[in-house]
Amino acid sequence: MRVSFNWLQEYVEFDFTPSELAEKLTMAGFEVEHVEDRRTWAAGVVVGRVLECAPHPQADRLHVCRVDIGTGRLLNIVCGAPNARAGIYAPVAPVGTYLPIKDLKLRAASIRGMPSEGMLCSLEELGLEKASEGIHIFPEASLPLGLDVGPLLGLDDAILEVASTANRADALSMVGIAREVAALTGGILRLPLVDAPLVPRGDLAARIAEPEACPVYTATLLEEVAVGPAPDWLRERLEKAGMRPINNVVDVTNYVLLEWGQPLHAFDADRLAAGTLGVRFAHKGEQLVTLDGTERPLTPANLLITAGERPVALAGVMGGEATEVGGQTRRIVLEAAIFDPPAIRRSARVFALRTEASARYERGVDASALEHALGRALQLLADCAGARAVVQATDDYRRRENRVVSLRPERLAQILGEDIPDAEIARVLKNLGFDVQTGPQEFAVTVPGHRLRDIEREIDLIEEVARVVGYDRFAPTLPPPADGGYLPFEDFIERRVRSLCQGAGLTEVVTYSLAPDRDQQPVVLSNPLSAELNSLRTNLIDGLLEILRFNRSQGNMPFHAFEVGVVFLRSDEGIFESGRLGAVMCGEPAVGDWQKLTPPFDWFAAKGVLAAILQPWQIEVEYQADRRDERLHPGRTASLWVSGERLGTLGQLHPRLASRLDLPEQTFVFEIDLDFLIDLVRERPVEFRSFSPFPPAARDLSFYAREALTVFEFERLIREQGEPLLESVALLDEFKGQGVPEGCRSLAFRMVYRSDHTLTEEEITAVHQRVRQALAERYSVDLRS
Repeated sequence: MRVSFNWLQEYVEFDFTPSELAEKLTMAGFEVEHVEDRRTWAAGVVVGRVLECAPHPQADRLHVCRVDIGTGRLLNIVCGAPNARAGIYAPVAPVGTYLPIKDLKLRAASIRGMPSEGMLCSLEELGLEKASEGIHIFPEASLPLGLDVGPLLGLDDAILEVASTANRADALSMVGIAREVAALTGGILRLPLVDAPLVPRGDLAARIAEPEACPVYTATLLEEVAVGPAPDWLRERLEKAGMRPINNVVDVTNYVLLEWGQPLHAFDADRLAAGTLGVRFAHKGEQLVTLDGTERPLTPANLLITAGERPVALAGVMGGEATEVGGQTRRIVLEAAIFDPPAIRRSARVFALRTEASARYERGVDASALEHALGRALQLLADCAGARAVVQATDDYRRRENRVVSLRPERLAQILGEDIPDAEIARVLKNLGFDVQTGPQEFAVTVPGHRLRDIEREIDLIEEVARVVGYDRFAPTLPPPADGGYLPFEDFIERRVRSLCQGAGLTEVVTYSLAPDRDQQPVVLSNPLSAELNSLRTNLIDGLLEILRFNRSQGNMPFHAFEVGVVFLRSDEGIFESGRLGAVMCGEPAVGDWQKLTPPFDWFAAKGVLAAILQPWQIEVEYQADRRDERLHPGRTASLWVSGERLGTLGQLHPRLASRLDLPEQTFVFEIDLDFLIDLVRERPVEFRSFSPFPPAARDLSFYAREALTVFEFERLIREQGEPLLESVALLDEFKGQGVPEGCRSLAFRMVYRSDHTLTEEEITAVHQRVRQALAERYSVDLRS
């Protein structure tokens, strides 16, 4: 908003210069983007009288003027303006004057052989017009010579371009800025309040069909209106604010909009259709020609002003061309209303029609000031257009809100870091228009109507006090020294898992947490981004397979990747999140340009990758055959168990799915419950054990066993029976075929025994024999060694 410095001083007293006031407002939250100091535009330009004006002897379009500026010496000035003549009063820039608009400093010169000691100025050269046909001639019959032309031309003012935040609708008015300046400077506030004339009720009627969209609507009929140019002072203020003067009626409504922030609209009463003035949403198919001459198709989202049910204005945005006030208007209906911001915002956006009125309605207009603004408009219309208010109609659904917010000085000091005296807190809030009641421990602050949209909580009041007393008042304080930070246990283990995965040759990837609706119990979104991604993922494997598929299509093979992420599961108790670690492995990672003959990457290689990740925590994992996941090969998939609880799944991709996704059959995936793994690590910390100085003793054991029995079952039994001497057990060999009984396989294990002393043959034999006997009794194996 463009704020006139002189106009502002009519409402509040202060002693700041324009630049000082700009700094004060900026520090208080109202950024002043530019200061247009008009006093510099005509500095040194004075009133002069042209005594003689003769044609230039060497140029047809130039004149040689003898000009008196009251110094006792006549100036000889060469001028090319066609309207230069003797006897006129005009602005004169003597030698040495600087005109900033033209970036011109006047110097004595010789023009076509004639000396020139200055310049007769046009309004273009003084910054008041974009183009001028000649020099400016003062209309007065007599003026003091040498008088500064600034006050005569309105160049004794400064314009501050103030930017306000969206929550401060009151800052789009001179009254709102004056309140702020009064609070910041301590100056006396003089609001332009008038006693609104008592206008009788009569035949005029107003009816609101949508009270939520328009809580109050007032229409006033005025007669004996003489439409014409507005007074110079009013036109000048509108021009400084960036508005184009039109006529006295329209200019008064714009003046009140700038002064109070209350948009008004005037209809030509004789061009209104007979009937009640109404406020409603448009019907489908209706149209309205607005003041800019554009025919606009209306929708049910557009709020309208109607007369006899015929649309006459786009509420809060722009009036209709059919009821425009013109030179023949003698009676007007003046509208003053409050509209709901979302309703106005919709219309302004749909038609890309942002007006001064809509800019204020979109932010919220102070409903409590409507009567003041209307009274001011009626007074100015009477003074500037001779209008007489005849009848008034009002439909009012306003809810009188009395919002009281508590403010604790103790809390204020805690937030701002400094104690502010209670008297100063109360003074600041009162200067801003709040009503303050002092209590023993807190203030009861009543919020005025013009601040209802942005003052809701105690912290809002604290901010008001802080910005008015000045943020520079508060000394910078550092918080007390903090102890060294540390990672939570869960984050530490998660980082460790990532590091181990990378060490095992896996590359980290991140997939979408949104997925298609594929599972039996999907977590479906109520507002999905797309029809394909309409639910939350319940596993990591699907996303990893899509990543593999894309990379394979781009020729990026072999591909070994992992992801640490969250899946979303549904249970009887509701929806919950679960941390997971997933991986996909396809292709032999060691194959290169030189090493071409390497073993294929098979199920056991994938198992080795997983074992390498779990090895630092010495977690004993039991692998059990699993057929539940239809995406995985039924004979090459194992569920992972630790102490009777499921840790995850490791398996090869099912051939049918591999064919459908165009992936190699030798594709392996695993997914483990990361939350469960973290709990395992927490409960079973790894203990350091020093190397034994005593030698180990190795014994091999081979036997025939049924194929249905797993190696893990044998290992578990061997460990149980081999304690406490058994240090480790490992499978050495597996053989099927000739010489092995049908339905069986030959297995060979190596067992290493060690103790805190050198073991004797008798000690080793006793334990080894116990292991052999347990295997034969429990699993009926056929011992071979």
